[in-house]
Amino acid sequence: MKLSDSRHIAAMPLRRRLTISYVGFFAVALIILDIGLYLIVRQALFNSIDNELRLGAQLLQQEFDDSNQMPRAYFDGEQWLVRLRAPQVQNFETTSLVVQAFLLENGELQQRTSNAQNPLEPNRQLLEQALAGQSPDPSAGVGQPRMRELYTPLMFRNKVIGVFQIARSMKDADLALKLLFYALFGGGVVVLLAAARGGTWLTRAAFRPIDEITRTAQSIVRAEDLSRRVPVPPTQDELQRLTITINDLLARVEALFGTQRRFVADVSHELRTPLAAMQGNLEVLDRGAARDPQLLAESLSDMRREVARLIRMANDLLLLAQSDAGVQLRHEPVELDTLLLEVHRELRPLAEGVQLRIGEEDQIVVPGDRDRIKQALLNLGINALQHTPPGGSVTLSLARHGDRAELSVADTGVGIGPDDLPHIFERFYRADRSRSRGRGGAGLGLAIVKWIAEMHDGQVQVESTPGLGSRFSLFLPLDPQTNGAVPELQFLHGAVPHV
Repeated sequence: MKLSDSRHIAAMPLRRRLTISYVGFFAVALIILDIGLYLIVRQALFNSIDNELRLGAQLLQQEFDDSNQMPRAYFDGEQWLVRLRAPQVQNFETTSLVVQAFLLENGELQQRTSNAQNPLEPNRQLLEQALAGQSPDPSAGVGQPRMRELYTPLMFRNKVIGVFQIARSMKDADLALKLLFYALFGGGVVVLLAAARGGTWLTRAAFRPIDEITRTAQSIVRAEDLSRRVPVPPTQDELQRLTITINDLLARVEALFGTQRRFVADVSHELRTPLAAMQGNLEVLDRGAARDPQLLAESLSDMRREVARLIRMANDLLLLAQSDAGVQLRHEPVELDTLLLEVHRELRPLAEGVQLRIGEEDQIVVPGDRDRIKQALLNLGINALQHTPPGGSVTLSLARHGDRAELSVADTGVGIGPDDLPHIFERFYRADRSRSRGRGGAGLGLAIVKWIAEMHDGQVQVESTPGLGSRFSLFLPLDPQTNGAVPELQFLHGAVPHV
């Protein structure tokens, strides 16, 4: 098949290709069936003619034996000779068989029936085989009309004295085979046309629900209304499952578009706020605040804070992009108690009237990425400080629970409502939108915490009561070999250190 032909076939509608394939397979099966049927009928006709020829040969031999049970003898002057009666081939003149008898004396034709217009031309090779006592299988003779011939030896007292050539015209069989061929060919054409018509109807009926799904999907795209859904067919088949899957996909896409719209709005606001603050400080400096040391220090401090806010937001977005790209984290021993102290020191400048303290503190080592675990704990701490009013408290703790380490951040802030609690780890979701904007949150910190926990085969949990506060717990699995123990402590307890 040429490349252009294959491209042309690939450009056809699917229903037409299915119809062509269906008719093609059906045609191949029908051709194989017709050939097999033709050969079976042909062989059955030939077997019937051969049986008729063999039966005629048996009757000729039997009649010859019956007529020569008491053969006549005569003396030729030197010895006694037996005179046999000739085979009664005339009895077959009223049948469809043509019989010729050849004698052993000279091998020439001796007798034949009169129902043949002309003598049959004998096959010398088969004639000689029969004279030698062999019985060749029936075969097709030469000439027109076609004849089916059988050469059988004429026996007398276990000796070959001649040969019968028995033939039957194949005109009736050829006519029957010709009619069968026309019937199979014509019937096959009719059946294929009916199959093509039926295949077209079936594919049209099968694709009707798919066309409806396509039209509905196109209308959704044109109207940009992702809230619409494809009607689910009542039949429980593949199309119903496809429709349900498409509706689930539309729901997922609608949720993603909604999240994207919230993200664009939130990021636009978060970018505009620090940029507007920086622009205001630049205008203050431009109006002469640079000559006032106090105003200069305040403006520079505000600008540094807003720049840090922008950098933090960019880093969060970059980390989420890396999580979607499947970036792998490092796995090395991390001393969580030391990391907890570092986070406590870095969060103290952000407390602003909130009491930041360390609660329970165990010495635990876990395998993981130190920078990412620290970032997760910082995000939890910053989130707690942002939602805790002055005078409240935020407590950082580290404890061991079986084969897991728990890093927890508890606050006495405003808490989280039950309606918001299932969604707080979603990207760009913020329970208190107005408050978080004022404090600089973009709804990314908790999503990052969840991703870091899952990348360490851990989990993050939250308990919250509105008005009383919240407690976030980051659970990380311990190393099964060390069970979270610090190497120096292992040595003190008798463990053999690695050299």
